Amino acid sequence: MQFTGTESYIADKDLMVAVNAAIRLERPLLVKGEPGTGKTELARQVAGSLGLRLIEWNVKSTTKAQQGLYEYDAISRLRDSQLGDTRVHDIANYIRKGKLWDAFQSSEKVVLLIDEIDKADIEFPNDLLQELDRMEFHVYETNETVHARVRPIVIITSNNEKELPDAFLRRCFFHYIRFPDADMLARIIEVHYPGIKQRLLSEALTRFFEIRDMPGLKKKPSTSEALDWIRLLVTDDVEPETLAASDKNALPKLHGALLKNEQDVHLFERLAFMARREMR
Repeated sequence: MQFTGTESYIADKDLMVAVNAAIRLERPLLVKGEPGTGKTELARQVAGSLGLRLIEWNVKSTTKAQQGLYEYDAISRLRDSQLGDTRVHDIANYIRKGKLWDAFQSSEKVVLLIDEIDKADIEFPNDLLQELDRMEFHVYETNETVHARVRPIVIITSNNEKELPDAFLRRCFFHYIRFPDADMLARIIEVHYPGIKQRLLSEALTRFFEIRDMPGLKKKPSTSEALDWIRLLVTDDVEPETLAASDKNALPKLHGALLKNEQDVHLFERLAFMARREMR
């Protein structure tokens, strides 16, 4: 199996090397990077490119590692026993399979995405060490061990919001998705908006990177936000000259697609006010 990117996902050489190395080593691929740089989409594209089923486990702050294996629904069993349901005699009827179980029992290779692992409690990665390493886990209620029939391709994403344990990191192949430079971002935009006017693209990228490089910005706009902004510019048929003529300290046109909090909006408003005052 060899991942070489897809028509709709531009992957640089380092990212393709990382994906293929993780597949060969049969280790989880841990992908970090700014939010909006395509980490989650990578798993979808790898699955689509290799013709494999994708199983997504979206981690939240309340997610426990056990939920990825299985959960025992004791409340339903108690209720059924009170109602005289014969299903209560088989405890397996109350075992709810998790995403790892789904991946392990597949007779064909799948891609398992554990998305935004850093959202969960710090113990969450440690609680999955053995299961991801040995590709098996024990179900105590039924006294059975679930083994992976075919080892899945595991892709784990993190927004780097908290440090992951060293023991967990040792078991992963790591790759950091750097924010694309202007040339790479232009290629990404052209994939999503083929035929875009080159002058508009050039001026939009210049303005976009001016915004990202603005000192004091609380949240830099991401790749996905750049795509949203470009979409609006194309839809509204904005002239390139409009972007070229704008003051880099002024609020960008359709700024709601790029600036996501009031502090950053106020920053540009203050800079624009100060620039106007100096011109008087």
